[in-house]
Amino acid sequence: MLSLIQILLMIVSIVWYVVIAHVVMSWLINFQVLNLRQQLVAQIWYGLERLLGPIYSRIRSFLPPMGGLDLAPLVLLLGLMAIRIVLINNASSFY
Repeated sequence: MLSLIQILLMIVSIVWYVVIAHVVMSWLINFQVLNLRQQLVAQIWYGLERLLGPIYSRIRSFLPPMGGLDLAPLVLLLGLMAIRIVLINNASSFY
């Protein structure tokens, strides 16, 4: 059972880094450091959008409109931190 918790923690960590990469890439695109006309950048961006879009849309459905400020990644990161804390705190009960 401990290995299951470790696998879940690894998945949470991977999702954490994917969300961070998406946020940083969106900033770089908005500040015109990266250009979506470059094929590699466009493929990575659209892949991340397709991966995280369904998760963000569910979070955005219950968030109030903030006028151009997207808090969905922040809510997702806070949720991932909460899941990580719950998994770590309850890991000792599975020994």
